[in-house]
Amino acid sequence: MTKRIVFVIPTMDRGGAEKQLCLLAENLPRDRFDVHVILLTRDGPRSQSLRDAGIPVTVIGKRFKADPFAYFRLRRQLKSLEPDIVHTWLFAANSFGRAAAHAAKVPRIIGSERCVDPWKTAAHFLIDRKLSKYTETITTNSAGVRDFYSAQGIDHNKFTLIPNGIESASVSARTREEAFATLGVDPKRKLIMAVGRLWPQKRYRDLIWAAELLATLRDDTTLAIVGDGPQKGELLRHRDAVTIPMHVRFCGQRDNVTELLPHADAFWIGSEYEGQSNSLIEAMQAGVPVIASDIPGNRDLVINQQTGRLVALGDTADFARQSNEILDNELEAKRLGNNARDRIASEFTVAQMVQKHANLYDGVAENS
Repeated sequence: MTKRIVFVIPTMDRGGAEKQLCLLAENLPRDRFDVHVILLTRDGPRSQSLRDAGIPVTVIGKRFKADPFAYFRLRRQLKSLEPDIVHTWLFAANSFGRAAAHAAKVPRIIGSERCVDPWKTAAHFLIDRKLSKYTETITTNSAGVRDFYSAQGIDHNKFTLIPNGIESASVSARTREEAFATLGVDPKRKLIMAVGRLWPQKRYRDLIWAAELLATLRDDTTLAIVGDGPQKGELLRHRDAVTIPMHVRFCGQRDNVTELLPHADAFWIGSEYEGQSNSLIEAMQAGVPVIASDIPGNRDLVINQQTGRLVALGDTADFARQSNEILDNELEAKRLGNNARDRIASEFTVAQMVQKHANLYDGVAENS
């Protein structure tokens, strides 16, 4: 019998959780699962792929934090759909979605925590703990996320760990010259890429400083920052205060990152916290040597000295030193890149991620 699964998530913006939800929804076997997606707050660019795949997408239109009308609309929509399982993603949807699903008498409710969330207050954690009582399990992509929430009073055994999946990489159709021209970088220079939303979690100020330190060592490197976000103006001013555009370029939002990554000489991620970074997975899949901040989410992917290099959070000098070593040692760069590519190919595929979710849904439904 086909099981109806309803995913609830705040938006369809270009975030990591949104991408994983789309990959999951689009690849669950249609003969076993009838999938619907509800967007709690607003629509976004990623929803087009869902609609192209024939997956119904409903926008609730929550307008402010405690919007009772959105809650009632969501509850009404869930009653109408009569799902076997509701699977909510991220805090707003975890809160509204699980409460509405419980009120709508949905047989099985699953939550999902995708990131360590130090921004949460005691009130947020109280909501998380209360709603966990109505939850069969909470999926997460990282042992670090599980441990973070366990420390906040949610039972360690409540979590199901399912790593992110990534689609098979196609060979880049771009030459190095074309890729560099797209980013506005001289192809004679060493290219370091950083990809992600421009906001404080990603600690781009650290990476800008590290790029300037590296430039003083060798003067042939350019850090290309790909992404957009609320911190863009501040980061541009910071860049202009400490370095020059030749050393650090802001390249805006790009839809072709996977075509550009294979041409990078190194990849940086300096985040303060992560769940499991899709951009880091993509860089490792492309065989790019990675230098990453030593935090739980990154440690799930980067085995230090084997599939990349880990650097203490905020240590800009070590970012520069480790990068200089890799750029000076072609054999070491190739070793790290090949090991990273092999690890992603064996442990982080879309097929594995989808199968683990399908097994979870089957197991949860059998207990109803």
